[in-house]
Amino acid sequence: DMTLEHGATSSGDSVLEAISLGGLGEFGMNMLLVVWEDTGILIDAGSMFPGPELLGVDLVVPDVSCITERVGRLRAIVLTHGHQDHIGALPYVWPVLDGPVYGTPLTLALVSPKLVEHGLDPSERLQEVMAGDTVTVGDLKIEFIRVTHSMPDCVAVAIHTPAGVIVHTGDFKFDETPLDGLPSDTARLAELGRLGVLALFGDSTNIHRPGVTGSEQDVALGLEEVFNHSTGRILVTTFASSIYRIQLVAEMAERFGRKLAFAGRGIVENTKIGERLGHLRFPAGLRIQDREVSRYSRRDVVCVATGSQGEPTAALSRIASGEHRHLALESGDAVVFSARAIPGNEKAIGRVMDHIARRGAECVHGDRRSIHVSGHASKDELKLMLSLIRPRYFVPIHGEYRFLAEHARVATESTDDRTEVLLLENGQVVRFSPGTGGIVDSVKTGRTLLDRTRAGEVVETVLRERQHLGREGVVVPVVTVSRQRAGVVGTPEVITRGMVLDGQVDMLLETLPELVREIVAEEHHDESPKQGQVAEQVRGELQRVFRRRLGRRPVVLPVIMES
Repeated sequence: DMTLEHGATSSGDSVLEAISLGGLGEFGMNMLLVVWEDTGILIDAGSMFPGPELLGVDLVVPDVSCITERVGRLRAIVLTHGHQDHIGALPYVWPVLDGPVYGTPLTLALVSPKLVEHGLDPSERLQEVMAGDTVTVGDLKIEFIRVTHSMPDCVAVAIHTPAGVIVHTGDFKFDETPLDGLPSDTARLAELGRLGVLALFGDSTNIHRPGVTGSEQDVALGLEEVFNHSTGRILVTTFASSIYRIQLVAEMAERFGRKLAFAGRGIVENTKIGERLGHLRFPAGLRIQDREVSRYSRRDVVCVATGSQGEPTAALSRIASGEHRHLALESGDAVVFSARAIPGNEKAIGRVMDHIARRGAECVHGDRRSIHVSGHASKDELKLMLSLIRPRYFVPIHGEYRFLAEHARVATESTDDRTEVLLLENGQVVRFSPGTGGIVDSVKTGRTLLDRTRAGEVVETVLRERQHLGREGVVVPVVTVSRQRAGVVGTPEVITRGMVLDGQVDMLLETLPELVREIVAEEHHDESPKQGQVAEQVRGELQRVFRRRLGRRPVVLPVIMES
């Protein structure tokens, strides 16, 4: 056992460092780099959904350039569970990994297809671990400890280093009645606390919620009420990864004599994985295909669909707007939103709910019945984790800054003076050097914006251009110049897109073709013009005209053709 008492250190000048590359000051992109001497390991590699201000961006992942500078290549990646905000960036960290990816069977089953999609071969790298296992990476021993969350197969991680033990909670709650009968291993957490933990990195997601988070079993009561009262078809929307919720709906369907159908690629794929690994069990004859739904009376079917966040291309949006091939809503149907609204998605969810209401169906959401519980520990459970672990240092992780600050305040109040609280931001380097811990440095972090359709990065300049285009519109002057003789052939054409047209703009647009001709003629009255020069002159002059006469700054993109 490499566990040492608080403050105990190894000989020599070896230091232990921890750097969060994402997840502090934001929800998502969870990624913690732990470095002992020249061994670097990563705990989680998460992505984040873009806000509406990130035009045309599909995915946001942490900037991982500092990994190469700090440790060269990673010796291992450790995944706590299979949610996107913990595994979504794995394909983008793959190039700097020189070792295994450790995760539980469900986590790896969810990760594997993502890697294959990116043309990567996961087979040799992915190493399955179970709760209770320990693996060795260099001088580090990594222990996996069962915790409950909103999906199966979740773990906290204890890293035993020569300088002491670091515990990372992952996402967790203390669910005493989990659907799979496997509660959190509080005994092992308490034992680690008794032996001495150098630092605890703790999930802050629900710090603002008092008390204790409900159990997955609590959702059964709310669902039961819906099944009891519904006379039409029931449609439940939840995250594709909510394996427990899907199992609950299946049990309800069987009890109430309804057939069960799935809609949406993510749910169909994850259901196969859940069945294969034994987390989902469907009685024979319960499941039907979405194309078979119309053969059954409406009161005899329940569907589970993707789209709880109002995503326009997800199954629920297509069903609600009447565009799904096999599923439609009618008066008397009920749509159950069994997922939290991720901040920023409220408008999109509201739009889908409007469509559902227009079709006469009822929207059932968490305000009215307990049809969703969080997967994250509330304030009392976070205090319990602190009292079990009793760390020398406590670092709040996972959440926007006010959440981390509140968790830090609660930790200061609820622990004795032995625990020092370190409130960090992404990129700050915490060094647990012999006897002391604190911020010593910072590294460059940030976010990488990805356009998945083109598999490329959307750089900040491109984003600024898109925002500029969105605000001001674009003006395209089309000019044909003669190669033989100087000057313009025919009348230039001026096309606008995205500009608000009023009387002033119309008047200006009428004069622009002649103005463009004059600009070109003036500059090139005795020489055949070069395309690049003409384009620059037209762009500069038109931008000036729009700015002076209208106070506007449209993007001017001249098209110069030669005849």
